[in-house]
Amino acid sequence: MQANIVLLPGDGIGPEVVAEAVRALEAVASLFGHSFVFTERLMGGCSIDTFGTSLTDETLADCQAADAVLLGAVGGPKWDDPAAKDRPERGLLALRKGLGVFANLRPVKVHPALIDSSPLKPEKLHGVDILVIRELTGGLYFGWPKGRDVKDGRERAVDTLEYYDYEIRRVLELAFRLAAGRKKKVTSVDKANVLESSRLWRQIAIQVGAQHPEITLEHVLVDTAAMRLITGPAWMDVVVTENMFGDILTDEASVLAGSMGMLPSASLGANGPGLYEPIHGSAPDIAGKGIANPIGTILSAAMLLRHSLSLETEAATLEQAVAQAIHDGCRTADLGGSLTTRQMTDEIIHHMRNAER
Repeated sequence: MQANIVLLPGDGIGPEVVAEAVRALEAVASLFGHSFVFTERLMGGCSIDTFGTSLTDETLADCQAADAVLLGAVGGPKWDDPAAKDRPERGLLALRKGLGVFANLRPVKVHPALIDSSPLKPEKLHGVDILVIRELTGGLYFGWPKGRDVKDGRERAVDTLEYYDYEIRRVLELAFRLAAGRKKKVTSVDKANVLESSRLWRQIAIQVGAQHPEITLEHVLVDTAAMRLITGPAWMDVVVTENMFGDILTDEASVLAGSMGMLPSASLGANGPGLYEPIHGSAPDIAGKGIANPIGTILSAAMLLRHSLSLETEAATLEQAVAQAIHDGCRTADLGGSLTTRQMTDEIIHHMRNAER
């Protein structure tokens, strides 16, 4: 097949890890007889420097017309001014909205060979295989009104936590569909003891759960979920939650795998291209040193193959190559090894080609 993929390398280590994911995708294309056409565009801080905006209309249009979008990372100290009119993260929010993606999928799976890389006790990590689904379009990040003003002589900041029923329903329905192919368990995370938005969330979760009697549904308050991620993560399977809760919980869950550099993500909508990116940031402290872990981005590329291009065999082959490379002791610096970014990718491609033969 032929597919058009837009690359948004972004800032910091973003260009380095995206380049390695492209190499992995090119190896997949060669092994399986596909043709992937890559178009690179600016987004984030680099776009602010060049165009004066974190996301141009032209870049968004190119992304909307693509089969999939692969993103590196955005941001860094250079653009970290809370008072700035535009920041790299604003471009990311605009991109998600422009693509119509409403669910962020973040798998968290602990490789047996990396158990000692996690700060948790090994016995806590056996069997950990979690899929966190974070709602992307509502909540505090998008609610209105928001801003600052002066009231009663005091400066005031306002953010609004707002959800519509359809936003909640569609992400919960996706969670149940995905759970059907896993362990048939959905954990819905909310704060229904305090927040009205969470009470609506729980109400709709119960309604959707009733339509899927074969799936076990449990409700967990977000503070309890945060605790259980550390004390007993193996009990979780599919976890679905609202925007800010998901943002925080998935970063917490990243320590289970031993490094944020290990974890991928996919942002999906009802139609149109998906957006794929590692969960780590731009890591400006190591940018340009050639030591960044490319695995999170390469596994994001595998999710791109699966969810946007419907190439399940190819996705599984790439994922198995990553797992085998890790099993054989291949490590970048964040995992206690000495391989460079490129060398790690070389090993993954080597394992993929050997497996295919």
